[in-house]
This record gives sequence, structure tokens and C-alpha cells, in this order.
Amino acid sequence: QVQLVESGGGLVQAGGSLRLSCVANTDRIFSFNNMGWYRQAPGKQRELVAHIDISGDTGYADSVKDRFTISRENRKKILHLQMNELKPEDTAVYYCNGFPAPIYSWGQGAQVSVSS
Repeated sequence: QVQLVESGGGLVQAGGSLRLSCVANTDRIFSFNNMGWYRQAPGKQRELVAHIDISGDTGYADSVKDRFTISRENRKKILHLQMNELKPEDTAVYYCNGFPAPIYSWGQGAQVSVSS
């Protein structure tokens, strides 16, 4: 069983920044290959916002492009999401998982709340 744990969420004013982190707690080998950040806003479906492959190549949803940066620390097997210029529309619970297939169980997520 792989348990993904997200951290770093919080409340921030519009224009502010947050840095999310994701680690895996598991008693089996965690390959940490292609990973992504997903979010689910109130009343909306979960959506992919950023992804990164094993070599470090990245991709972003248009809504967060140029504001968010996904990165990884392969040795530590930690996934990060640096979020700058946050907007109220970014308010959501943020999750990490595999990409393109979210092959792991969803963690508790990190709540990000952006006030206007």
C-alpha cells in the first residue's frame, strides 16, 4: 500500500504564494516515476493542474501556466508545487498522484484557500 501525504496548504491573500509538498509513506518500493498535482475546487471535478515526468519535463494546465511550478527531488522522492500569484479561483484541495494514470490511493490533500 502506498499512502501519499500532501502538506503546505493554508490560507493566503490573492497574489500570495504557497509551496506544497508530497511524500509517500509505504512499506513497498515506490518507483516515483511520472507524477502530477491535481486539485478539486468546491462543487467541481478533480482536475490535473501540473505534471512532471521522470526526467523532469513538465506540463501545466492553462489556468496555472506561468504561475505554478512543479518540481521533484528524486533522491528524497518528494514532489513540490510552488504556487505564486494565487487567485481566489485556485481555492481547492490539492492532491498528488501518478500521471497520466493516478495509480495510487488518494491522500487527504492539502487545502488551499485564497481570499480576494
